[in-house]
Amino acid sequence: MSNDFNDFMNTPDDTGMYDTQDIQTNKVWAALSYVGILFILPLLVNGGQSRYAKYHANQGFILFLANIVVGIASAILGKIPVLGAVLSALLSLASLALMIIGIINAANGKAKQLPLIGGLFHVFDK
Repeated sequence: MSNDFNDFMNTPDDTGMYDTQDIQTNKVWAALSYVGILFILPLLVNGGQSRYAKYHANQGFILFLANIVVGIASAILGKIPVLGAVLSALLSLASLALMIIGIINAANGKAKQLPLIGGLFHVFDK
């Protein structure tokens, strides 16, 4: 079981592609990008010049879109007595877990993709 969890968490780590000064300067903006619509902040701060912050803005945008999907799915599943509430709660917990993982990665100066959804697309970081 532990090995499966480690495999799940073992996402690509692109930290070496980013300047250490850029990482240190923009950790806070990168971490904030995982909190809902705040993914836009790294794109507005410093004219969006931080490659590190843009990487996390992209990951935050993917999470934001996933949260919209989770919200819609939860509304639909909410129509199913008991099972719907359980599934909805599990989806919400998974979303919260991804947000925490992203914040921790950004705050620790890591450029790691979110598990499951992080590699879906690149809008801001390329």
